[in-house]
Amino acid sequence: MKTNIGISEKNRKEVSDILGKLLADEFVLYTKTLRAHWNLEGHDFHTKHVFFEEHYDAIKIFTDSVAERIRKIGHYSPGTLKEFLDLTNLSEKYDGDNTSHDYTVALLKDHDTIIQYIRENLSKVGEDCKDVGSEDFLTGLMQEHEEMAWMLRATVAK
Repeated sequence: MKTNIGISEKNRKEVSDILGKLLADEFVLYTKTLRAHWNLEGHDFHTKHVFFEEHYDAIKIFTDSVAERIRKIGHYSPGTLKEFLDLTNLSEKYDGDNTSHDYTVALLKDHDTIIQYIRENLSKVGEDCKDVGSEDFLTGLMQEHEEMAWMLRATVAK
């Protein structure tokens, strides 16, 4: 059945494309956070192991929410690893050691990239595409990433 929610197909497609890139970013960040959780070593292993688990649990929920938002506006979500790697703004490459510091710095960079991507697209989604529901969704998601970035940043502060 045709989606008839008061937003043109063109605008819904544009929002879906923005959300698709965000979904790819969330999935790549989820995977990288799992890697940190699995491979972490060092004197602070237990504390950071639990910390990264809390983060990947939250990011898993974000990922599902983005995919469901795409469906709510009448489009299908990307869902293969190839699609995610083609769409993501992040790099799956990790050059650091298995220390909490190196993982934290890398994950912080990715959160900051996601925050910037969302911020850059808020007015396009809300004003240009007339999708205030997705704009509100993105604002809430950006705030979640801002909190996680703050925690990561505070962890590596000198």
